[in-house]
Amino acid sequence: METEGLVSMTDEARLWWTALGDTARKPAVILLHGGPGLPDYLGDVAHMIADLAPVYRYDQRGTGRSPWWGEHSLARHVEDLAESLDAWGVPRAVLIGHSYGTDLASRFCLRHADRVAAMLLMCGPFVGDWRMGYRAERNRRMSGVQHERLRELEGLSHRTEEQEVELLTLAWFTDHSDPEQGWAWAALGARRRRPVNWSMNRELGLQAREDPLDGHLADLRVCLPAGTQLLGGADDPRPVSALESLAQRLALPLTRIEGAGHEPWLERPEVVRAHLRRFVRDAVGA
Repeated sequence: METEGLVSMTDEARLWWTALGDTARKPAVILLHGGPGLPDYLGDVAHMIADLAPVYRYDQRGTGRSPWWGEHSLARHVEDLAESLDAWGVPRAVLIGHSYGTDLASRFCLRHADRVAAMLLMCGPFVGDWRMGYRAERNRRMSGVQHERLRELEGLSHRTEEQEVELLTLAWFTDHSDPEQGWAWAALGARRRRPVNWSMNRELGLQAREDPLDGHLADLRVCLPAGTQLLGGADDPRPVSALESLAQRLALPLTRIEGAGHEPWLERPEVVRAHLRRFVRDAVGA
């Protein structure tokens, strides 16, 4: 059973959401997509676990079916989640975040720990000096021609539709373990995960650098719910060593998915499905 709707925020923004499964069951699972600046793309993940608990997804404000033209802040996005839980009648939730969604989940836990029943952080959050290693590995996976073309497209003040698709495909194909299949997935995502809200991406990226999650890890460790886990693709160009360091600092278990990159459910769907189902069963007592 799938339902969807719009939920109004206190500042009059409206967020599109969808729920898969029996929403009368508690607690619910909330999937938090990455970006920032992309619409939701976690439908395949939702279907892996929706028989165990209701699964909610939503387009973050300013993306997809949740239009917003004002300023963005990390604090406002945290409160968007809190207000959405209120509207859905979900007092406590199991959070599963991916990429930027892991940062959002962590910041939500810092602000609303009493509303988090369990948390799975998938392919993030990346803390410390990880960007240099990521850029170096991404460039290593590209040809010189591809790298130059990406820089050229990034430097354009305006891009056509096809140029935007080409830019995103070049930026994303290195996220995967298999470069040939990765190109196909990236090209598909470049057309489906649109439009990218680049202003949102810049605004939230700047705030994250000014107030990095690194500075809140001691507080986060204290408020994390029991059963919190980290999961990452062993072939993610973002260094797995950064997740290993985070796991040590937060005293959390980290599962490495071999043969998978930044979206491990694409490359190792059965392995990820089994892990997610074990996690959700433990979290909801299914």
